[in-house]
Amino acid sequence: MTNIAAKSPKLLSYSSRTVQRAERSLVCSPFKLALFETMRSTSAPVKAIAGDSGVQHGYTKRPLSELAAENALLWLIQVGLLRKEVDGQGITDSFRLTPLGRQLVEQHQGSSLRNPSWLDYFYNALERWFRLPF
Repeated sequence: MTNIAAKSPKLLSYSSRTVQRAERSLVCSPFKLALFETMRSTSAPVKAIAGDSGVQHGYTKRPLSELAAENALLWLIQVGLLRKEVDGQGITDSFRLTPLGRQLVEQHQGSSLRNPSWLDYFYNALERWFRLPF
């Protein structure tokens, strides 16, 4: 039998454009940093994020419908910040951070997300509309 030594996790390298797009999407999202900090250790179901529950947990800036929350979360999946949680039966309605998401959340740990500028909103909407690959 062969012993396989566990190697220390290596940080993945992302292009600056990928990181910029991900960070812009993060700050333009309707979510607060508390949601992403929670997702570092556990998955977060849509029902805990949507509606008044999201505001009570400190996850959202305002109450969101389940559809609006899921659409925003799906955009963050396309950007590379999140992934859907998978259980033994198949896909669930819970989300977790990807390695890129972890890196960005760790950069902002102990502070809050910056306020997006109108240009951030414009570029984020443009990328979302056209789904421009970077």
